[in-house]
Amino acid sequence: MGLTPDAMLRKLQDHLRDYLSLPVRITGNMPVPERSFERSRNQYNSTRILREILRETPADAIKIVGIIDKDLCIPILTFVFGEAQLGGMASIVSIARLRQEFHGLSPDDGILFERLCKEALHELGHNFGLIHCHDRECVMYLSNTVMDVDRKLSIYCESCDAALYGKTEPWRM
Repeated sequence: MGLTPDAMLRKLQDHLRDYLSLPVRITGNMPVPERSFERSRNQYNSTRILREILRETPADAIKIVGIIDKDLCIPILTFVFGEAQLGGMASIVSIARLRQEFHGLSPDDGILFERLCKEALHELGHNFGLIHCHDRECVMYLSNTVMDVDRKLSIYCESCDAALYGKTEPWRM
C-alpha cells in the first residue's frame, strides 16, 4: 500500500518464502483507504486498513500481510509498527517508523529491510496464533520502540518456532 518499493517487496517475498517454507506471492498495490486517516493524529488507523485488506484478500490466500509506508496508530497507543488478527487472516506492517530517516538518521535500506522482515514475521506469527514471547531475542517479543525491533533476532525462538511449525504444516512446501 502506498509507496513501498517493489524491490523491497520482492526481497521480502523471497525471505518469507525461504524462512517459513510457505508459498508467498505479491498481490498488487492497494490504495490507502482515505477513511483510515486520522487528521487529529496525522496517522492512519491500522484497524480500519485491516478491514479493507480483508475485503481485497484473494480467495486462495492462507494469510495476507499489507506493507504500508504510512505511520499507523490504534486508539489506545501512540503508534504501532503493525497490527494483526490473532489467529486470523490479515495483518499490516508500516515501514514509516522502521526507516532511519524517521529518527533523524541517514537512510539505510539494509536496516529498513531487516526491520521489515522482523515485523512481518512478528505479525504473521500473530496470524498463526502466536502471542508475544518473553524471550527478548525472539521475533515475537513485543516491540515498543525501534530499539526493541533492532534487539530482536530475525527468527522465532525454539518454543515459538515449534508452535508455528505445527500451525503451518498443512501449507509447507
